[in-house]
Amino acid sequence: MCGNGSIVTIHMAASLDGFIARRDGGVDWMETSDAFDDGEDLGPDEVTAFLRSIDCYVMGSRTYETALGFEAKGLGWAYGDKPVFVLTTRALPKMRDTVEFLSGDLGLLFQEKLKPVFQNIWVAGGGQVAGEVLRRQIADEVRYSILPVLIGDGLRFFEGLNCDVRLHLLEVKAYRSGIVALRHSVLKE
Repeated sequence: MCGNGSIVTIHMAASLDGFIARRDGGVDWMETSDAFDDGEDLGPDEVTAFLRSIDCYVMGSRTYETALGFEAKGLGWAYGDKPVFVLTTRALPKMRDTVEFLSGDLGLLFQEKLKPVFQNIWVAGGGQVAGEVLRRQIADEVRYSILPVLIGDGLRFFEGLNCDVRLHLLEVKAYRSGIVALRHSVLKE
């Protein structure tokens, strides 16, 4: 937990072999029909309450483009009316007032812009963003939703992570969908 009480959480859904997307950015494999009878139900009320607890989202440009693609296919905007900060140096379409494009030093961005304003900050995508947030010791938690599929190759959850990051297991949940959710705290040096 940060000095002002903010918590920075990295969350990703990934294949069992650690990929968040195919090399071309495809996420078609996320549609799973697995069933685990002993798993927990995750009903709409639980999802709504959980999403209410998140104050803002941070993501890379490719994750933002994937979210726009889902919305264009009629799957909706996953981030509701929460502020979304997209880390990019590229010109991207701004489809909502809640989206802000940012670039510059990642550490200063979190310390000066996000943590003073937001309590529960979720890093929602991009293996490069996740790796950088861990390298800079910005993250407080890592949540990993493991989907019951192996895809063999693709974009890794933590791209370019060049150091060990020690974690402490806080929670494990198995859901009826076959998804297993892990929650770890990041042990800071």
